[in-house]
Amino acid sequence: MFADALRSTLGALDDFVLEIAERGSEATVILERETFDVVLVDIGLPDQSGLTLGRSIAEAHPDTSVIALTAINDWRLAQEAMEAGFNGYLTKDTELPKLVDAIRVATEGHAVVPTHLVRGAGAARRSPARMLADQLTDRELEILEMLVRGYGSAEMSRQLGISMNTVRSHIQNILPKLQVHSRLEAAAFAVRHGLVAADRDGGT
Repeated sequence: MFADALRSTLGALDDFVLEIAERGSEATVILERETFDVVLVDIGLPDQSGLTLGRSIAEAHPDTSVIALTAINDWRLAQEAMEAGFNGYLTKDTELPKLVDAIRVATEGHAVVPTHLVRGAGAARRSPARMLADQLTDRELEILEMLVRGYGSAEMSRQLGISMNTVRSHIQNILPKLQVHSRLEAAAFAVRHGLVAADRDGGT
């Protein structure tokens, strides 16, 4: 029923071409003959573990984003999936419009993990928050730290020796990677999860 609802929603969009497999073995056969941008994998498959299937797909098709799509709302399982090579973890109670948005984000190479699962990870050894942060480049981490310290674009531009447009581009890349919507949310996310130091030493 869920697959049919997904087929109906995504099939109505011009930029999605779909194949649905009911078993892991069937998915493997389909992937041998066709290339896909994104593969959604249920954790509870009838013939094998979805985690095992997702890991094998990620290894065999590195240009394909693999996302767990499951009814299990557990940050520990989300962490296990990400460590297995998945690009994201979504639950079946996600509203379909948000699910479509998440799939589009995944096609751009970004990780997708619900915020509540990121928060639930707490102080885990390698939490979903850390996995999201691992997508950031060294330059983006520099800029994230400057956001935490309260610097504006002009000050970042001066200190880093790059144009303001480049600064803005880096920030536009940071926001979807951390699944936030503003500079303030990015700074708060970084402090909350200990990604950068929380001291604020100025800026404009």
